[in-house]
Amino acid sequence: MITAGHPAAVHAAAHTAVHAADSLVVARRVRCGEASYDYAVYTPDARTPLPAVLLLHGAHGRAADLLDAWRPLAARERIALVAPQLPSTAAFEAVAPMVFRCVVHDAERAVAVDAGRVYLFGYSMGGYLAFDGGLLASDTFAGTAVYAAAIADDYTALVDSAARRRPFALYIGDRDPFYSVAQVRRTRDLLTAHGFPVRYVEIPDQDHGYAPVATRVNADAWAYLRPYRLSDTARAGPR
Repeated sequence: MITAGHPAAVHAAAHTAVHAADSLVVARRVRCGEASYDYAVYTPDARTPLPAVLLLHGAHGRAADLLDAWRPLAARERIALVAPQLPSTAAFEAVAPMVFRCVVHDAERAVAVDAGRVYLFGYSMGGYLAFDGGLLASDTFAGTAVYAAAIADDYTALVDSAARRRPFALYIGDRDPFYSVAQVRRTRDLLTAHGFPVRYVEIPDQDHGYAPVATRVNADAWAYLRPYRLSDTARAGPR
């Protein structure tokens, strides 16, 4: 995993807005650095600053899939959702934390967001990138949840780059063919050893698929992350 720089100047325009009572769905495009990114933002209350979750989909997936999976919980718990369409290229990792900051800052122009309560959720490739965001953009994200991903053994030094020890929630199916339980346990132990708060959940008889467990994982992740704020998580320092 590679450290990214700070957000460049942003230019964005709203494409469509769909209202349902006070709820709002907006499709936007934002320029972050050298490229433009499409994303959707949903809020159940367009007038009130709400906590938000940035949703990162898997390789060759769609932002809309995660948005749909989270919307029932978001409507019930009053959460804003921000779902960017991610490129499935290795080169994107180098700029991912910058892009995530950029998208969040632009979303704050479209809907009311509580900037002290913005979180990350990632699945598979999106989970891998969520480690980048949670560790390297700890000035923006108050916590991170990851389903079906782990920190690669040759990137464990990434945790030393975190400016703050933000919480992580890790979820893995015990029949996942891409990430083993042992890999995710190593990630759990790595984060714990470096002083990060960690919730770890193994799901019996579950493979890599997200849809069958989305309702359970989303609710558990939100229950764990929602008390945390940018202002109350410890700064990283000597262990």
